[in-house]
This record gives sequence, structure tokens and C-alpha cells, in this order.
Amino acid sequence: MNGENVDLDAVAKLVTRAARAGVDSLGVLGSTGNYAYLARDERRAVLETAVGAADGVPVLAGVGAVRARDVLVLAEDAQSAGASALLLAPVSYQRLTETEVFGLYEDVAAESSLPIVVYDNPGTTGFTFTDDLHGRIARIPGIASIKIPPPGADAMASRLEKLRSVLPEDTSVGISGDWVAAEALLAGCDLWYSVIAGVLPHQARTIVDHALAGRRDQALEASTELEPLWSLFRAYGSLRVTAALAEDLGLIPSGALPRPLRGLDSEGRSKLGEAISAIGLEA
Repeated sequence: MNGENVDLDAVAKLVTRAARAGVDSLGVLGSTGNYAYLARDERRAVLETAVGAADGVPVLAGVGAVRARDVLVLAEDAQSAGASALLLAPVSYQRLTETEVFGLYEDVAAESSLPIVVYDNPGTTGFTFTDDLHGRIARIPGIASIKIPPPGADAMASRLEKLRSVLPEDTSVGISGDWVAAEALLAGCDLWYSVIAGVLPHQARTIVDHALAGRRDQALEASTELEPLWSLFRAYGSLRVTAALAEDLGLIPSGALPRPLRGLDSEGRSKLGEAISAIGLEA
């Protein structure tokens, strides 16, 4: 954002930077992309800009909205803009039931030919998926993947084993929560739906390459090098930290978050400056 307007030049710059770093795909209009604060025309402009700048790298488009009618429209816009897949969280104002959430995914899958990623994010949606519900949704034709929240590094293997026991074999499982990504990939997660890769794509690529090659020590070491950021993620939330990091590195203008959201306070900015120095990042 630039004030209250979407900065499409910044979008193109970030996408181009990530694509050139060799990321496997690009997630656009996810939580860090502030999709819930954007109007339909703003979302479409962001997607069109991202697809154009991606240089052939597949784009995953967030389409969450409070009303199913709007989700369907956004899914159609995403397909028209050239997105390769959809990311859908059960966004709500009234707390949703399992029947309503299942129906949402069923309706979207019936209307869109794009593969759908189930976004399990109880911290923002207020909805907690059960494994049984994940299993039933995953059997809807068109559901391709599940993005799960971090269970804690020590519980990763058991969490994956329990979840996979109810899923079709071809349903991939991806981790959210960047600070446990290395552990999750090493434990058998198929994907990392990363926040930090939007700003530090080379560092994220390094973690993924080591983990998928089975180089456990190197993967964990590469993740530990970013612990100063992970600590801030846990303390302040990844959105505000990532926005401030992108600002400090000169990738986006200041004041990027849409109101009423505010950036890090002075203490948080000071800690971020220390983290940037500790990691050795440069603008």
C-alpha cells in the first residue's frame, strides 16, 4: 500500500525479485498481502500485476471473503488474471459451523477449475478445523493442498502422521509459521507457504533446498540464522514485522499497511534494526 492506495510498482518489484530468486510459486493476496482490506478491483489489479511480473512462475491467489458470492467472483477474477491456484480461508463475521465451511469449499470447487488450497488459519479466521473436516474437504474434487498452522517443532511428525491418515494420498500438506518451516519440511511436509520469502527469497530458498535434500543440519542452521526475525514474528506477528522489514530494506515505501492497521511501535522498530544487523541484511 502507498497511503490508502495499492502500490502496484512495489508489487511488481517484490514479485520479480522473488521469481528471479528461484521460488517454486508465488502466493499473492494472502494474509501478508492484506487481501481482506482490499476491494475487488484492487485485488484484480494486484493479481494482474503479479502474474505479469512472475515471468511464468505459478501464482497462487487468495480469494477469501465473508460472503460466498464474493468468493466465487474473486475466484473467477483470479482465473481470468492468470492465477494457477486459489488459496481459500473460511473468512467470517458470524462464527461458521463445520457444515458451512464444508459447503464453502464445495461451492467454490464446483464453480472453479483451478486447484484450491485450504487455508487453515484459526488465528485470523477464528475457525478451527478438525482432522475429520480436513479429510472430508480434501475429498472434494479440486482440493489440492492444505496449509496448516505450526503445531510446534517437537509435535511436527506426529501432527503430520495424524493428518495424513485422513487425507487422500494426492493431497499435499504445507506448513505456515516460518520459524518451524525447516523442521516441518524435514518431518515430511510437502510445501512451505512462506511469509519471509516475499522479502528474503534467497534465504527461504536455501532452507527449502537443504531440507528437501535431507541436509538436516544445514536446513536447521539456515533457519537458525533467521531466529532474530522469527523471534519478532512470534512477538509482534509476521505481518507487521515483514512490512517493516520490507520498508527498512527499501523494497516498499513507508506506511504500507492499510488503516486501521499500524506498523511496529518504536520498540519493535528498534528490535528489527538489531535483527537486521545481526543477520547481516542490506538494503
